[in-house]
Amino acid sequence: MPAEPLVARREVEITNPLGLHLRPADRFVRLANSFGDTEIRVRYAGREFNGKSILELTMLAAECGATLELIAQGPQAEAAVAALAELISTGFDEEGHAEALVS
Repeated sequence: MPAEPLVARREVEITNPLGLHLRPADRFVRLANSFGDTEIRVRYAGREFNGKSILELTMLAAECGATLELIAQGPQAEAAVAALAELISTGFDEEGHAEALVS
């Protein structure tokens, strides 16, 4: 009997001031796709989105303070969720860029 695929979940809050707009969504998708056969889903506001699709992620329209649930299934599920949660929790490394836009 084959083993059940590994599933990992984690909730993470959007902390960058501009939320999940195109640039951070692109970074998220690039990182998600680096985990090969691992399926990555993002749950927000009662809906679930493909974490490897730029189109689906930009449809989230998640603002600063929104909580996302990351769900990964597959051989690298734990590593994928950890890396993606880290990316989100560090504000997609955008703080400097957001301040420049406001100035």
